[in-house]
Amino acid sequence: MANHKSSLKRIRQNEAKRLRNRYAHKTARTALKSLRTEENKAVAVEQLPRVISLLDKLAKKNIIHKNKAANLKSKLTKHVNSLA
Repeated sequence: MANHKSSLKRIRQNEAKRLRNRYAHKTARTALKSLRTEENKAVAVEQLPRVISLLDKLAKKNIIHKNKAANLKSKLTKHVNSLA
């Protein structure tokens, strides 16, 4: 266990950030899943910008890699366009 005051504070800050990042990542995964399972094109087209925005925010905060965000956005857009 750390002894310095600053390292104890750093541990507390890291834990808070970890939980915040975990919540954001889980929220995005849930949104991705709901978009992937959506079969109605009108609803999917409406959801797509929100999901893309979520992915961009995660990439900006380095919660996910920017290339992963780009790949997910591309796949989701292809999926939505392929719906009848």
